Amino acid sequence: MKARAGADKKNAQPVPVGVNLQRRLSQAHRGSLTGYDDQEGGNMPANFIDDSNMLGRSEDQLKLTDAELNEEHTRILTARNPQAAENIIRYSYKDRIYKPIPHVDQLAVHYQMDSNLINKDSDDAKRQVTVDTATEGVEVATASVGTDAETATKEGEDEDEDKPKKTAGAGGKGKKLTNQFNFSERASQTYNNPCRNRETFVEQTPRAVFTDNVSQWSIFDAYNEDFEQQQKLKEKESKKHTLKKDDDRKKKFVPSDQQAGDEFAKFVRSKTANISLKILERMINLNTFDDIAQGIDFKYWEDAADEYREQQGSLLPLWVFQYDMVKKLSCTNLAWNTQYPDLFAASFGSYDFLKQSRGMFLIYSLKNPSFPENMFPTDSGVMSLDFHPKHPNLLCCGFYDGSVAVYNIADENKRPKYQSTARSGKHTDPVWQVRWQKDDLDSNLNFYSVSSDGRVVCWTLVKSDLMYTDIVQLKLDKPTTETDEGVPLTTLGCGTCFDFNKQQDYLFIVGTEEGKIHKCSKSYNNQFLDTFDAHHMAVYAVRWNTYHPKIFASCSADWTVKIWDINYKDPLFVYDLGSAVGDVNWAPYSSTVFAACTADGKVFVFDLNVNKYEPLTEQIVVQKKRTKLTHITFNHQFPILLAGDDRGNITTLKLSPNLRKKPKVKKGQEVPEGPEAENAKLDKILALIRDPDAAKNKPTTQGATTTS
Repeated sequence: MKARAGADKKNAQPVPVGVNLQRRLSQAHRGSLTGYDDQEGGNMPANFIDDSNMLGRSEDQLKLTDAELNEEHTRILTARNPQAAENIIRYSYKDRIYKPIPHVDQLAVHYQMDSNLINKDSDDAKRQVTVDTATEGVEVATASVGTDAETATKEGEDEDEDKPKKTAGAGGKGKKLTNQFNFSERASQTYNNPCRNRETFVEQTPRAVFTDNVSQWSIFDAYNEDFEQQQKLKEKESKKHTLKKDDDRKKKFVPSDQQAGDEFAKFVRSKTANISLKILERMINLNTFDDIAQGIDFKYWEDAADEYREQQGSLLPLWVFQYDMVKKLSCTNLAWNTQYPDLFAASFGSYDFLKQSRGMFLIYSLKNPSFPENMFPTDSGVMSLDFHPKHPNLLCCGFYDGSVAVYNIADENKRPKYQSTARSGKHTDPVWQVRWQKDDLDSNLNFYSVSSDGRVVCWTLVKSDLMYTDIVQLKLDKPTTETDEGVPLTTLGCGTCFDFNKQQDYLFIVGTEEGKIHKCSKSYNNQFLDTFDAHHMAVYAVRWNTYHPKIFASCSADWTVKIWDINYKDPLFVYDLGSAVGDVNWAPYSSTVFAACTADGKVFVFDLNVNKYEPLTEQIVVQKKRTKLTHITFNHQFPILLAGDDRGNITTLKLSPNLRKKPKVKKGQEVPEGPEAENAKLDKILALIRDPDAAKNKPTTQGATTTS
């Protein structure tokens, strides 16, 4: 057994002291010495002391069994970074969506330093040492060349000191190596811009398959054609050169007449010549139309036949305003300028839905009937316009596409100053009428418009913007219908015309395509004040009386013109004119005179003070058959009226004395004038219609119907 133990001791490997100590400590903590006995393979030595109590074990420490102590607990170490986020989402420019990043960088760098150390035992290190020693030897040799005798003696004296240095240098021990750890490399990290993809939709290029057989004769023909084309080009160039030479020769001998013509052309092109040329053109026209303008027609003509016919009158045609660019368009509106009585504007468009194209409005003057003063072309048909009462240069327009605009006719630029768009609340149907109103509380200009979409809109000019406010929505009396989804739909009426009261500007009336007339107010947006079942067809025009605040007239496609009192549901007068009535207008000089135009080319003038049942004149004023009159208007100063037709022509008519005469009075009395006298004259006539028993003992009637 002793030999066996000795053999085992020889074969056993030496155990490190630290491992043995650690093993003993672990066994001491476990409270057993079995591990020691098992490892040594013998009994416990006699001199071994149980030092379990010396290790500071507390009494309340948990005592584990051998099975629990020998149980292995596995710990897996992974290279995953627990601090790295897993839900990073970034925007993909390729897919145009936010996508999560599939791979997250798990690398965590705790320390990093770049170096260029070389192992001193390697071949590269030995080679570097030899190169360094060789360079030092060369430097010493070059420094020793050229020394004199004194240096030689000094070298002899210091020979004892130099020898150990040389031996040291030869052995390589005296060289001072650089500190390889004291090396710093400067670098910078630049930000890499993210990649972005930009895509565009491109239409596919058309492709065509072309096949042909190429032979020698086809190649020969192609070369011949190319040669002929080159010869033709050379001939053209030679002709151009000869023509230039001839022109140069002619320029040298220019007659005086041609030079004067060139100077006149330059004068015409200059901007300062516009005013002078307009004055010259007016002078020529005054000479041409002298018989009409300065003669008996416009100023001094009075129909002598009126003396023999008290209840009849006539209209004298003066001028016909025509322009070639609007021959195929209809005259959609007429408006006199408020400050200049000879100036008026005419708008042109098309009432036919299938023939919509361009539009235009022209500025005419009675001083120049042959050509307009200014032209404003538009992309859509101009259906309505109106001059501002205080600013004669501002003109508002309504277009067929539903937009409205404000123009400055004194500006050379033909573009509008203000214009509504789809974003700024324009109408969805044609704008049939526009009208300027008084400035609001902030002194901003504003005007109103009515359209077939059932809206009456107030447009306000605020700085450079056109602001809108819906005043009234023309709702029908029909019950609301529900769609399949259960959403109630309210049907809106189609507005065709409107007019504001002259004395009470908050009150206005609106005519519709259904034949109704609604009495509205600016203060009530949700309901009408009253509704009149006026006509059986579309209402084309409604006009308040110039003087009386309660009387208005209306005309319709049902051939009738009706006079209404705002307080009565039934009309006071009904006139059947035998054709669709395009427009009706009150005279500015009398409260009882009004005129109307029809689709058969006739103009009717009524005077309720003279004849309440028939017109004083009925006259055809168009030049061609099947020409429809669309609009009519009175001049504010001269006894003339304008009538526009559907062929782009505007006819000027002068009223005879019977159409504008004042009421008769007794001798010695003056003729009453002014608004009060006009109101009294009209009230006297209406009193007979409203309450005839007061004047004559007859049964009461609510209206008088006449047929012409």
